[in-house]
Amino acid sequence: MYARMVRFTDVDPDHMAGRLADAEAREGPPVDIPAKGVQILHDPGQRTAVVIQLFETAEDMAAAEGPLDAMDSADTRGTRASIDRCEIKAELGPE
Repeated sequence: MYARMVRFTDVDPDHMAGRLADAEAREGPPVDIPAKGVQILHDPGQRTAVVIQLFETAEDMAAAEGPLDAMDSADTRGTRASIDRCEIKAELGPE
């Protein structure tokens, strides 16, 4: 598994609430993004957010770059601070 993590700063909490409602209304990621899952983390006190997109393969993650980069930055209402692309090496938790 692979993960693409995008960190945003200056995220407006009210706008984030609307974006979360939109995301929950959809059934999964947009069709042109072959993600296996998406996690959205938000700290309204610090006005930051992290979006974690999970992919089965490195090729799927690479294929998503174009559609993700083409997304309208006005939709985020924040500043994209960083993007990390990683292979998930371990997942720990109770069995």
